[in-house]
Amino acid sequence: MINVTVANFEAEVIEASMHTPVLVDFWAPWCGPCKVIGPLLEKLEADYAGRFKLVKIDSDQEQQLAAAFGVRSIPTCVLLMNGQPVDGFMGALPEGQIKAFLDKHLPEGEALEAEEVEPDAQDALAEGDLETALAKMQQAVQAAPDNDDARFDLVKLLLEMGQDDDAKVAFAPVIAKAAGVRRLDSLQRWMAARDAQAEVADPDARATELQAAIAANKRDFDARFALAQLLMAFGQWTAAMDELLEILMRDKTWKEDLARKTFIAILDVIDPPKPKVAEGQVPPEDPTVATYRRRLSSVVLS
Repeated sequence: MINVTVANFEAEVIEASMHTPVLVDFWAPWCGPCKVIGPLLEKLEADYAGRFKLVKIDSDQEQQLAAAFGVRSIPTCVLLMNGQPVDGFMGALPEGQIKAFLDKHLPEGEALEAEEVEPDAQDALAEGDLETALAKMQQAVQAAPDNDDARFDLVKLLLEMGQDDDAKVAFAPVIAKAAGVRRLDSLQRWMAARDAQAEVADPDARATELQAAIAANKRDFDARFALAQLLMAFGQWTAAMDELLEILMRDKTWKEDLARKTFIAILDVIDPPKPKVAEGQVPPEDPTVATYRRRLSSVVLS
């Protein structure tokens, strides 16, 4: 769920609706029925696992947007697809009626098998067509909500595209089991790293500050881990792993294996999809991933 204003309306509603249906919930803090339907819409957004995106607009604060949609009472919900309103409803409808409304417009979640869609998504990704890849990955998750590999690919791409809020929505249905599924746990650690840096106004200055703390005390593991998270958040993977290795070389079990677990999370995130090979052959491993796997093994086993 995202709060929308005039400033981010174009990106979060119009542009987003070009590849995912967007349900706009017009509400106000004083509105009793809004407090009933709001949590219900958020639950359905998680249940539908990426089939639509929910945004909220405070009609008191954003009167220009409310007027543009002709909102006369709240709650009012409007569904947009391909940049245009296609339908809507007013009032705090029960869950069954809202589902019927959504199912009338949203693409079927069971129309395709994930295995049918994933290769197309990876082909589009290899060609640099991110929007097509994203659409295909969303289809794959809709077709098989329990397919952790398909969900991993979708959330990873959303994070790479900077769509962190959408990534969290797509991740929400599996958050309860993330600790027991390594690749999902890896995504959660990456999202945590990105969240930790959300309030950093000047990443370069923060990096310099942490590097100074490390220079003064090479066993300042908190500073090293903070630097690793900063580097991880901005996609500087090898530099982040180098900092984590420095911790591991000095204390392998620091904070219940936090450095090792984070190192493995990075390897999971940067490991590209394996190309198809003939039966009986082993697909080649990415050189960077292979090198850092060896370095991790060397440090942990030493």
